[in-house]
Amino acid sequence: MTQLPALKPLRPAQRPQLRWRGARSVIALILREMSTSYGRSPGGYLWAVLQPLAMIAMLTLAFSVLLRSPSLGTSFLLFYATGFLVLRMFQEVHAAVSWAIGGNQSLLAYPGVTYVDALLARGILAILTQLMVSGIVFWIIFTIEDIRVIMDFVPILQAFGGVVLLSMGVGTFNAYMSFSFPVYKTVWSIATRPLMLVSGIFYIYEDLPLFAQNILWFNPLIHLGGVMRTGFYASYDPSYISMTYVCIVGAVPMFFGVLLLRRYAKDILYK
Repeated sequence: MTQLPALKPLRPAQRPQLRWRGARSVIALILREMSTSYGRSPGGYLWAVLQPLAMIAMLTLAFSVLLRSPSLGTSFLLFYATGFLVLRMFQEVHAAVSWAIGGNQSLLAYPGVTYVDALLARGILAILTQLMVSGIVFWIIFTIEDIRVIMDFVPILQAFGGVVLLSMGVGTFNAYMSFSFPVYKTVWSIATRPLMLVSGIFYIYEDLPLFAQNILWFNPLIHLGGVMRTGFYASYDPSYISMTYVCIVGAVPMFFGVLLLRRYAKDILYK
């Protein structure tokens, strides 16, 4: 009597791996942030462009009365834009990342959403928005004043890359600090109010007296503003810039921010 071949035990159906679950979560959060941040207000993205444009126009109107010409070139609009847009991108990206956990705490209860997804979603949306705003503002300035310059895109991209690293790094650290210590948000807001005056928007580093240069050198935004301006002004060759310093100031808080968020992830989830 012939024996039938032994049947292999059936394995339970394996659940397909969700390799792109993290990417889908980030994309979904970006779409949610777009609708909540820009979809509910009249004008939406239009205000994101008009606000910096209005600020640059006000600066131009105020200082053109007092000064015959800016520190570089002949266009007040372009000079202030190259400094102000660097500061604004830092402020917007940093703020978006800093308050990402508090604004998405209810979503972190879902198993497919992590604090990393929340930080990346807000950071990516803010970065893309500010890059778009900067491009539109520069295009408007070049069109209005009929400016003809040969731009060097290498330092311009370096400046934007440095702003991204700096704002994401500081924002990641502040995301933990502001959520764990609510008073930290108020303290940080007060401490950073003078940034408009000390980030090289109205002047260049070389115009300052020596004692002011020695102090403001430690502000990474003044380095990034200088890098940005070298891309628009071929004759400007600053010697004070240190991108290594900027990268360190951005990388160190990012390291400790990620370390703290990972260490206290469960406390954040159930707080």
